[in-house]
Amino acid sequence: MLDPLIRRISAPALEGLASRLVRLGLHANVMTLIGFGIGLSVIPALAVQEYGFAIVAILLNRLADGLDGPMARQQTGNPQGSAFGSFLDIVCDFIFYAAVPFGFALGDLGLALWSTLLLFAFVGTGSSFLAFAVMASRHNLSLDNPERPYGSKGFHYLGGLTEGSETIGVFIACCIWPKYFAWFAGGFALACLLTTLSRMYIALNRLT
Repeated sequence: MLDPLIRRISAPALEGLASRLVRLGLHANVMTLIGFGIGLSVIPALAVQEYGFAIVAILLNRLADGLDGPMARQQTGNPQGSAFGSFLDIVCDFIFYAAVPFGFALGDLGLALWSTLLLFAFVGTGSSFLAFAVMASRHNLSLDNPERPYGSKGFHYLGGLTEGSETIGVFIACCIWPKYFAWFAGGFALACLLTTLSRMYIALNRLT
């Protein structure tokens, strides 16, 4: 829901930094993997309850995720970047999203039920997102989205109540107030369920 606004605000700075990194010879896929490695460090950080380090890792992961897209577009000359780069990016993103609740469960086994609930909800949002992208490709739906003017994705990007910005916001809130993790996880799981249902409704209307 907030992703288009965040992208409009951050895109000019990210495009400029991406240009510098491209001139230095850094490949977009390497940036994706660097961000992924940093993102996975949240697991040991949360396992030992080093929440400050976890926040830094989350933010650096998102910075890398914001850079690899414009880097790919500049390096390929294609508004959607490369097919493999798009595949690698979304796979790394989804694994990273799952890593955070897993890390909280390792840090406090009493949170395992709520972590599992959040992971359960993520399966709904992730599968509805990717399934729609596959079906949209089959139906030749346009990749262009006027709400996302700073470069198209390499696949059809279906928004919703819970997108990347909301997810990261909840992760950071959990790190700042870990004793309220159950409340954050339960509330966000409900929001993810609503997102999944809304995407099913959109798919019913646009793919039939």
